[in-house]
Amino acid sequence: MSASRESSDRLLWRGMAWNGRRSGGSPRQVIGFLLCVCVWQSTAESLRYSLPEEMERDSLVGNIAQDLGLAPSQLAARKARVVSEGSQQLFRLNPSSGVLTAKETLDREEICPQSETCTLYFKVFFDNPLQLIRGEVEVLDVNDNSPAFPEKEMVLKIPETTLPGSRFPLESARDRDVGSNGLQNYSLATNTHFSLASGTRKGGAKYPEIVLEQQLDREQQRDMNLLLIAYDGGSPPRSGTAQVRIVVLDANDNTPMFSREVYEVRLEENSLLGQLVVRVAATDPDEGSNGKVQYAFNQASDGSNQLFELNPETGEIRVAGKLDFEETKHHEMMVRATDGGELFSLCKVQVEVVDVNDNTPEIQLTSHTASIPEDAPPRTVVALFSVRDRDSGDNGRTECTIEGDLPFTLTPTFDNYYELRTSAALDRETRAEYNISIRATDWGQRRLSALESLWVQVGDVNDNAPAFSQELYSLWVTENNRPMVRIGRVQASDADAGSNARVQYALVRGEGAEQPALSVNAESGEVYVVRALDYERLRALEVRVRATDGGWPALSAQAVLRVLVRDENDNAPVVLHPGGESGAGAGELVPRWAPAGYLVAKVVAVDADAGQNAWLSYELAKATEPGLFRLGPHSGELRTARAVAERDAPRHSLVVLVRDRGQPPRSASATLAVALLRDFSDAHASLAHDPPPHEPDHTLTLYLIACLACVSALCLATGLAALLTKLRRDRRKRAEPLPTFPTAVADSDAGSLPRSLVYDVCLATGTLSSDFHFLGPLLPCFPAGVTPGVAPQRSSVCSQESSRLGEGGDRTVQVSNRR
Repeated sequence: MSASRESSDRLLWRGMAWNGRRSGGSPRQVIGFLLCVCVWQSTAESLRYSLPEEMERDSLVGNIAQDLGLAPSQLAARKARVVSEGSQQLFRLNPSSGVLTAKETLDREEICPQSETCTLYFKVFFDNPLQLIRGEVEVLDVNDNSPAFPEKEMVLKIPETTLPGSRFPLESARDRDVGSNGLQNYSLATNTHFSLASGTRKGGAKYPEIVLEQQLDREQQRDMNLLLIAYDGGSPPRSGTAQVRIVVLDANDNTPMFSREVYEVRLEENSLLGQLVVRVAATDPDEGSNGKVQYAFNQASDGSNQLFELNPETGEIRVAGKLDFEETKHHEMMVRATDGGELFSLCKVQVEVVDVNDNTPEIQLTSHTASIPEDAPPRTVVALFSVRDRDSGDNGRTECTIEGDLPFTLTPTFDNYYELRTSAALDRETRAEYNISIRATDWGQRRLSALESLWVQVGDVNDNAPAFSQELYSLWVTENNRPMVRIGRVQASDADAGSNARVQYALVRGEGAEQPALSVNAESGEVYVVRALDYERLRALEVRVRATDGGWPALSAQAVLRVLVRDENDNAPVVLHPGGESGAGAGELVPRWAPAGYLVAKVVAVDADAGQNAWLSYELAKATEPGLFRLGPHSGELRTARAVAERDAPRHSLVVLVRDRGQPPRSASATLAVALLRDFSDAHASLAHDPPPHEPDHTLTLYLIACLACVSALCLATGLAALLTKLRRDRRKRAEPLPTFPTAVADSDAGSLPRSLVYDVCLATGTLSSDFHFLGPLLPCFPAGVTPGVAPQRSSVCSQESSRLGEGGDRTVQVSNRR
């Protein structure tokens, strides 16, 4: 946890335990030190621990549950897991106890060979809800490495003419430890000619130098051996030794001289093998072998000898290995120029490696949700991933984008971590799955990128109601059908999937409504008529059908189902006048002077069917004298076929047959009696078989008038009763639209008929059967001698119209208009 949470006693005790280990303490002190590893948490919810290197496997690093203030059961419930940065997982988390341990022995020199501090980073991930906590473990250095020289013996050839005060750099010792455990100082065994000094390189590393304190004399001492000791700062300190052999050369009074003491070069990391780095040059004014200069590396940093090669003749330094900025950013080499007399001088070559964008960004997926419901709100987290680029500067700076126009967005969090979230509402019916391509691109001059693909499936939610293929279904059924006959089907579809798309059908019934005559199959939507229908009682019925899906909550839709009943010829015509089929029949009176075409009577009949089944035709089935009378086949009007003659019998019996046009046709008959009279005063004598001869004429006239009044009243009552019955029946049925008629002569379809034959039509709107009257021509008739354009007198009579209508006067024609 955070250092502020540690007590001062705990810190003091930890320091004592660590000092006990340095002084060779007991194992108990070592275990005490491990239990007191520094654990702290920053204000940004980060964990920090420290652990000495070379500890055994499964060594305790810290208790994450305790440091985060969580119960160990919460770690298991939230699926806590530890992920180390890099390809190697170095730590293990016990979810039952919350203890973080090292999976293996950690060697700081192997993990962080080039770093003063060695810090290992890890992430702790929690689910439910998703949470990420950053942690780090600092691997503490232990003084487990002694300083070591590259060579156990170093040979220096120094001319005897070398002046006191001259410095001679030596190979540096190397200690893999760092800090106080690393290389600290050097010492030189006591001698009379040399003393020890130290120099510092650009990176801060120290190297030893021997300083000539007293003039050398080859005649007195040709060579000498010095012991060079290197010490580190550990407790107890470690050391390493090397022999320095001094060979005193004969006088060579000119030393090679470099043109520069320091050569600085910038070199890109992708430089080719053999590429020239720099050419060092040294001159020696001596002649012969003493003036011939040879070049060689005197000392170089680790790995530099393998990365560069030096031409001993020309002094050219070329690339001999692959440079990598991410491994080593600086190389420092000492070049020695030696003449034939073994005199030499040194120069320093510093190579700075320039970063090149040669590393592709790496995308590491941490958490991924493979399926999300389509009703997930915007900003829902789908995945969590990190991006890493080993380059530096702009070459290591990355950005992430989503390819294509998808309803997802990327949100940066911290430490190059990104969250993949939804940016809009999803619709499975529009798109059921997404292949999300995430591209990470760096900012280098030659931009490199990496691509990662994620599959996300959209789960179905019941958000679509069923939809009927039609808003109105019109089906037909013939009357007198058998029960449970199939007449069609309704169909609805649902854009959802699975049980959410399963549709069931049902009829919508209002409260208190009677059982409908229809039934709908709940699964297939097939429509059945459950009982026989009668066109004369029910011509159409209309119900609403509901389609409900199987989701929760269930969604539904409605459509209108209209069933129209077809008529069958199941009703025979009914004769209203003359009534009855008795032998006597009804009586009609015709004067002897009646001309041809005289209207004797009108046969009135009705048929309860409709359409062609109700179209009636009239014919004379039997007549006493067939040639005297004719019956209109469509109008039912009984007229004289010729003028009545004196020889014609006074009484006639006619049988009228009324037939419809159904299949098969149905018919009805009626008997009509006709009496021929010279005068209407003879009506009683003509109609009676044995008239009393003594009855006065005025009594017969009175009886005839009373009889006609009774017959007229009876016919009127019968017509009114039939009309009222028809009106009452029609009100129970759904009114059907009636044909419209033109309101003016100019709008009519009279065509080429003479305008004098165009009549107004008066139809009742309350019934399907209406009567119309020929009231008269629309255009006025002018009597002879009257000029058109001059208004005639109101008392003028149109003789042409009177002759056209005949002697019978105005005539009424009944037309049955049935749909």
